[in-house]
Amino acid sequence: MTITKAAPPPVDRGDADDRQGARGWQFNSPLLLTMVLLLVVAAQGPVRQVLSAPVMQSWMTVFVAVVLQALPFLVLGVLLSAVIAAFVPPTFFARALPKRPALAVPVAGMAGAVLPGCECASVPVAGALVRRGVTPAAALAFLLSAPAINPIVLTATAVAFPNDPRMVLARFVASLLVACAMGWLWQRLGRANWLRPPSRPAHEGLGRGAAFWGSVRHDVMHAGGFLVVGAMAAATLKAVVPASWLQAAAGNPVVSVLALAVLAVLLSICSEADAFVVASLSQFSLTARLAFLVVGPMIDLKLFAMQVGTFGRGFALRFAPATFALAITVSVLVGAVLL
Repeated sequence: MTITKAAPPPVDRGDADDRQGARGWQFNSPLLLTMVLLLVVAAQGPVRQVLSAPVMQSWMTVFVAVVLQALPFLVLGVLLSAVIAAFVPPTFFARALPKRPALAVPVAGMAGAVLPGCECASVPVAGALVRRGVTPAAALAFLLSAPAINPIVLTATAVAFPNDPRMVLARFVASLLVACAMGWLWQRLGRANWLRPPSRPAHEGLGRGAAFWGSVRHDVMHAGGFLVVGAMAAATLKAVVPASWLQAAAGNPVVSVLALAVLAVLLSICSEADAFVVASLSQFSLTARLAFLVVGPMIDLKLFAMQVGTFGRGFALRFAPATFALAITVSVLVGAVLL
């Protein structure tokens, strides 16, 4: 008995060519960029008319000014943050902090003054501290203070407020007080089951070079994008929103503080650039702008998402509202004394 193997079905060359053609027409970044450029060239007449309008001229002036002022500090902060992430061993922090939690909290808070890094970098660093046995209260104090009082941020604040040097001191004092108070509050009232053990970061275990460039790419994509969004929002407020509306909000002390605090949460601007954005809102009081500078690096939309991913939703739902309320309260008190 002879078994004959069935012949394979014939290949439809037309279908294969269609699939090949579909793959050839898939969108990719260069193709999309080319199409956008062609569209801009084709519509350059209407685009030129829109950009020549006085409102757009004012918008572009504020947008470009904010971005150009903030960009050098943003790049420097990203590079220094990547150096710390790649070359400073996590065990260094555990050895440097006191064993007693009550003393470890202010030491960790002050460590933020000498370790540059944006808020995107402070969350994984705080997670590494908890994983290596550092008391959560100290790790959380570092998480809040590092992006708010490091040298890059304070220098950027001084440049953004050249006529108000007290703003630098007020930002330092208010941010450090909030960081330490939240650390002590967690030490007093926090529960172990509220804090999920953080997972291992993606760059851990890689070589130093790979970890450095991975951190740079991550921070540039996140911080740069939020800087552009923040600059666009500031330009829109200055150029589009009627001045009478801003004056009405700025004229009420309570409304002005709450408005800028909520704006800081929504804009989610990197701490190396937030001073330049809020400095352009000159109709608001220094105390209201201080609230923006204190709240933003401690709790905003992207930070809340990162805290949920690192420490768990139960932690973030308790920690974020308490930080927001305390940051506003301390900002008002410090502003009344120093500003």
